[in-house]
Amino acid sequence: MRVLIGCECSGTVRDAFLRQGHDAYSCDIKRDEKGSNRHFVADILDAIDPANEHIFGKWDMLAVMHPPCTRLCNSGVRWLKVPPPNKTLDEMWQELDDGAALFNSCLNADIPHIAIENPVMHKYAKERINFGDTKPFYVQPWQFADSDESPDNEKKRTGFWTRGLKPLIPTGKLDGSTARNSVHFASPSKDRATERSRFFKGMADAMATQWGQVA
Repeated sequence: MRVLIGCECSGTVRDAFLRQGHDAYSCDIKRDEKGSNRHFVADILDAIDPANEHIFGKWDMLAVMHPPCTRLCNSGVRWLKVPPPNKTLDEMWQELDDGAALFNSCLNADIPHIAIENPVMHKYAKERINFGDTKPFYVQPWQFADSDESPDNEKKRTGFWTRGLKPLIPTGKLDGSTARNSVHFASPSKDRATERSRFFKGMADAMATQWGQVA
């Protein structure tokens, strides 16, 4: 399949699909961290626009891993009532509208198989998105870890909205009791947001193995 991994510059999910033999590319407004030639520095909406098939080609699967979700998730709903420093309330609601529009465009793209990663949404975000009959499912990185020492043995509830794809089946044998919480307690730094959104290899491998069998 031709697979597009949107909003990813680490190559983690893209490379998992490549290892399974798929024609996979990533797309982000940032450059690829590995310098891969299978990465588009572009807006994800441009890459999935049918009018641009002569540039990007036609996709069989779209997996958007880290769409801008700060204004969509429950953890940030408080800012819609009292904005953070140096922001106005109007800016907060505009960012919500923009994030919901991006999510909606990706979920309803003209692509057979779609998965979009996102935390638990608040009601204002849900009101702005056409989910159709799609329902989310949630998994944890530790469910795909192979040992207590694995980098995947972490707590980070990860949600997916999908079309044409089944929920992921955990591949690990851990029960979560030894899972670390280092993502939540990451130290403040200029790279904190990037590091906290970084995807886990075990889950990426499961996606490529399980979802790579749909066509």
